[in-house]
Formats: sequence, C-alpha cells, structure tokens
Amino acid sequence: MAVRIVGVDLPQNKRGEIALTYIYGIGRSAANTILAKANVDKDIKVQDWTDEQAAAVREVISSDFKVEGDLRSEIQLNIKRLMDIGCYRGIRHRIGLPVRGQSTKNNARTRKGRKKTVANKKKATK
Repeated sequence: MAVRIVGVDLPQNKRGEIALTYIYGIGRSAANTILAKANVDKDIKVQDWTDEQAAAVREVISSDFKVEGDLRSEIQLNIKRLMDIGCYRGIRHRIGLPVRGQSTKNNARTRKGRKKTVANKKKATK
C-alpha cells in the first residue's frame, strides 16, 4: 500500500528519514524532527509503517510545517514582491547571476551559456 502524504506518494523501499525528503519543503533535519514527534523510528522503511504511524506523520506535517503547494505559492509571492519593489538582488542570487554590478557581457558565461548572435533588422529600401 502506497503511503501518500500531502499529495506525494512516498517511495516504499526507502527509510522514513529519506522518503520524507521527497516532499517539497522537507529536508533531512526536518524529516528527523517529524519522525521524532510522531514517535516513528527513522530507520523503518515506509512499506513497514502501520496506518497509525503514517497518520501520525501526516498530522505532524500538517500542523507544524508548510510544504508543497502552500510553500511554493509563498515563495512565488515573495519573489513577485521583491520584483515589484525593485530589489532584484535576491532574485539574481536565486538564478545565479552576478549581483554587485559586474559586467555580464563577457563574464558569467557559465550561467548564461554561449553567446547568441542577434541579427540586425534590415532597413526598408525605397
């Protein structure tokens, strides 16, 4: 039986600590915290969880953590807010571009890729 938490099917053959990291917004330390609060051993594979253990993990996640869709939408709203107020530094950091006024015509090529030549528009002849 597949264990489904906040819309994500957890992999059955992985330990609980690793399987919970498949949920967006939960890393290793958060997974350990969740399992400790739910009184579930982190070394038990997901396929060996009882229904009570899965319900306890679901309850802890829903009450204490913002994950998946809610977290994604909050991050997108934060990025939009930064763009609206003109604070691009945080966004440029996120996408890996220089943030302190460096030239990017010749530099930052690893991130930007090869130069793409853009042809000029021909003038209309009379």
